[in-house]
Amino acid sequence: MNATQQPTSPPPALAAAIARAGQGHVLRFWERLDASGRAGLVRQLESIDWSGLPRLQALVAERRDGIAAASDDLADAVTPPCVRLGAGGDRDTAERLGEQALAAGRIGAVLVAGGQGSRLGCEGPKGLYRVGPISDASLFELLLGGLLAVRRRHGRDVPLAIMTSAATDAGTRAFLAAHEYCGLDPRLVLVFQQAELPALEASSGDLLLDGPGRLATAPDGHGGMLVALRTCGGLEWFARHGVEHVATFQVDNPLALPLHAEFLGHHLRSAAEFTTQVIRKQEPGERVGVVVRRGDSHQVVEYSDLPPALAAARDADGGLRFHAGSIAVHAFALAFLERAAAEPTALPLHLAFKAVPFLDAAGDRIVPGRPNAFKFERFIFDIMPLARRICVVEIEAAAGFAPLKNPPGAAADAPEHVRAALVARARTLLARAGIDVAPGVTVELDAATVIDERDLAGAMPAGTRIDEPRLVRGGGSR
Repeated sequence: MNATQQPTSPPPALAAAIARAGQGHVLRFWERLDASGRAGLVRQLESIDWSGLPRLQALVAERRDGIAAASDDLADAVTPPCVRLGAGGDRDTAERLGEQALAAGRIGAVLVAGGQGSRLGCEGPKGLYRVGPISDASLFELLLGGLLAVRRRHGRDVPLAIMTSAATDAGTRAFLAAHEYCGLDPRLVLVFQQAELPALEASSGDLLLDGPGRLATAPDGHGGMLVALRTCGGLEWFARHGVEHVATFQVDNPLALPLHAEFLGHHLRSAAEFTTQVIRKQEPGERVGVVVRRGDSHQVVEYSDLPPALAAARDADGGLRFHAGSIAVHAFALAFLERAAAEPTALPLHLAFKAVPFLDAAGDRIVPGRPNAFKFERFIFDIMPLARRICVVEIEAAAGFAPLKNPPGAAADAPEHVRAALVARARTLLARAGIDVAPGVTVELDAATVIDERDLAGAMPAGTRIDEPRLVRGGGSR
């Protein structure tokens, strides 16, 4: 077909699949589309698993009719034992094991970066949002800088896979090219895209149009990492680079410690297939899932799935019964990911009732004021029950958890809270290095040269006082 000609109708096989599914309305505005619009719609429609659509519709019907399976009974669940980072007699052994693995190139990393910055009031990938208190560095620059600091200390690159979504892929690739991969070796960076799943209208289970030539879809959650890595050959890519264990982390947490040597060492020392970081929940309303154990099986229960009475239940010492708050920082044995990727039921679908804009029959865009549709997502922690051995490592929230979720001015998890957490962490590490920071003075640590206080030893003499805002670089460079 000549590039200037417009297809008069969708491919016959696709049209037949759409008709069998009773979703002919998705072609309602076909005649309005130009060649590019029609081609784009065809590509999107061909990516739909039409044979799997009835299962999605059944999940919607179950939720709509209130007959979905009830949450697991957690009456006999307990919080599993947690290893505390920086404490205990195994600390030195674990740190040494982690350092050896990093120096040997046995550790890889996956950065989950499919989220957009629209909720924060900016366009493009969330990783472009700038939160550096002094440097004005973006989330991408801070997190990728952390890998540079690891290379600087241990002498080896950490192969990094970055998971994007349809909405963030182009922007992420453009950022990496423009910033020369933030100093990383491009040959050791793999960018791959997670899948999209269609949103379904709540009352009918029908597909929705977001535009005349575009379905309403959403990324398939951080659990999409497993399927997408398998599909793009990412697991084999890691293996070719000598990786045996993979740490995963989210783009919205600039304090994340996925490559902390002691954390990795606990994972290795315990011969775990799945190791997860947690923080200690103090209040029932904190919006993090919890790690629980039932018999020999571990799982993460999302905060929205934990009954209020259980979320508020406390032990004899006054602490929360379920206090191991999951922060989406994990370490996996690569062999375990390969095994889990071959298990078709490893990642069940979860439903989220959301307000999803759509086109009505007249082609007018409707922005609903309340939820009208279901989105679907997968959670990577759902493979936890498949692991033969689990390790849970508790960290201090101030040391490794400052999620950016909300726009400026929000009560929590807003840019100002993230910047304050970065400053507080900098002040703590500087104090450990014997460097005093005057009250109210903003300081930031250079992500590419500072992991902890050891990197500050040569930055300035012990006893130095910082009286004005400063970006502190490690290794004696200022």
